[in-house]
Amino acid sequence: MTTIQQKIKTIKEKKQAIILAHNYQRPEIQDIADFVGDSLDLSRMAANTKARVIVFCGVHFMAETAKILSPNKMILLPDIDAGCPMADMVTVEEIKKLKSIHSDAVVVSYVNTPATVKAESDYCCTSANGLRVVSAIPEGKKIIFSPDKYLGSYIIKQTGRDMILTNGFCPTHQTITVEGILQLKEKYSQAVVIVHPECNSEVIDIADATLSTNGMCKYVTDSEANEFIVGTEIGIIHRLKKENPQKQFYPASERTVCPNMKLITIEKLLWALEEDAYQVEVPEDIAEKARMAIERMLAVV
Repeated sequence: MTTIQQKIKTIKEKKQAIILAHNYQRPEIQDIADFVGDSLDLSRMAANTKARVIVFCGVHFMAETAKILSPNKMILLPDIDAGCPMADMVTVEEIKKLKSIHSDAVVVSYVNTPATVKAESDYCCTSANGLRVVSAIPEGKKIIFSPDKYLGSYIIKQTGRDMILTNGFCPTHQTITVEGILQLKEKYSQAVVIVHPECNSEVIDIADATLSTNGMCKYVTDSEANEFIVGTEIGIIHRLKKENPQKQFYPASERTVCPNMKLITIEKLLWALEEDAYQVEVPEDIAEKARMAIERMLAVV
């Protein structure tokens, strides 16, 4: 264990802190975290932990969600600039306008949204349970879904539901192309193609499986295949290799790197613990309204 890792461990124990890391984080962050997972798992961990302090190694909307679920805990985000371009592609004003036009619609917001948008929503969902959340809504109900038009399109295709989509997308996942995957398939003909539902529809159509990041981890472990082309942010490959050292993984594109997820370094993590920074807060009136939509998300098994 390095000196900096030892310092993190010591301070973490002293402050009764827990370190949560998303599957896209740097390898050294994943390795020192108490728990590594996708947005759904991390939300559940944040809601249930007995720790006094949660250090969230992810992006801002994730830390906000943790604060909404655990209002009495200190939530730290080691880099306050770790945002999400997709989350910024929908505004509360846009959702309010859609609600005024479609007054009987149910609003489902992807967890990749600001707290203000969650507060105007009936349900939240993640890529892991979006299909189940939408399927739980009574048939015949129109659904407003934001912000990811690609995840929304995937859910429509799988469920046949009537959904109004906003125009958001993940820039990182748009670096994954059909051409790139087909080139890799020529080289690795036995490789199974797994992609994230934030990919565009053409990419999803040629994949063998479309999965959340935790879904990918389970799929790979359960699969008899030994080679995989991985269509999501390349940070997950560290975890996949760690859990399946005998298998081979090829990123669908070497350019699929989320710059925001990579902002958090081990030095910033240490500093966050030392200085209790940056503390994430959500106004109570917003948090109270958003909490209902998030808790409904967590209740969908």
